[in-house]
Amino acid sequence: MDCEVETVKSILIVEDNAGVRDLVREYLTEHGYHVRVASDGHEGLLDARHHRPDLVLLDVMMPGMDGLEFLRRFRAAEQVPVIFLTARDAELDKVLGLELGADDYVTKPFSMAELLARVRAHLRRGTEKPQGGVIRAGALTVDVAARTFHVGEQRVDLTRSEFELMTALVRAPGRVFTRSELLEQLQEDHLGSERTIDVHVRNLRAKVEQEPGKPRLIETVFGVGYRLNAAAP
Repeated sequence: MDCEVETVKSILIVEDNAGVRDLVREYLTEHGYHVRVASDGHEGLLDARHHRPDLVLLDVMMPGMDGLEFLRRFRAAEQVPVIFLTARDAELDKVLGLELGADDYVTKPFSMAELLARVRAHLRRGTEKPQGGVIRAGALTVDVAARTFHVGEQRVDLTRSEFELMTALVRAPGRVFTRSELLEQLQEDHLGSERTIDVHVRNLRAKVEQEPGKPRLIETVFGVGYRLNAAAP
């Protein structure tokens, strides 16, 4: 058995296709993870509230409560990584999932090796020892060890991906980051896409900007990427 984690991490699979669900459960179990399964969003939410998974693999199209509704409700209380499982041509589902707080997505059909790589990447980000203590830029404060973020005195809850991006920006205010550099901050340079960064930045702006439609803190540098303007009110 290949078990690269010191403590067993728990994964919840929310997927209505029994064949896919069982295949993924067996594969991840063989690689050292404790795996629970649910066949729809309602069952998944109940399981997540009782067992608090370290990561969720979430199908989009399910009867009853679909993956998008599950994510809306789940993100109201939990910030653990969520990886969407979506059809190859469902671009809208990918974007909506990221906007609702998903950290990543894989398209069906997917290879089990690719799925395992993404699971490991997201779980690794939660177990690495944080570097840097408290970082401040203007009114923004990142406590890396506590994994908290404040705008002034107001705490703002961020997903893991949003937190990693904001930490990178606060560490280097004024520096222009390309989208590929920001993907590297997420440790997903071989997994994600530049479109993913755009959606995460849009989510961050909705949480930190006074007018998200006219961003002043997280500026777009057209043709290049993004930078933090720490002097913005």
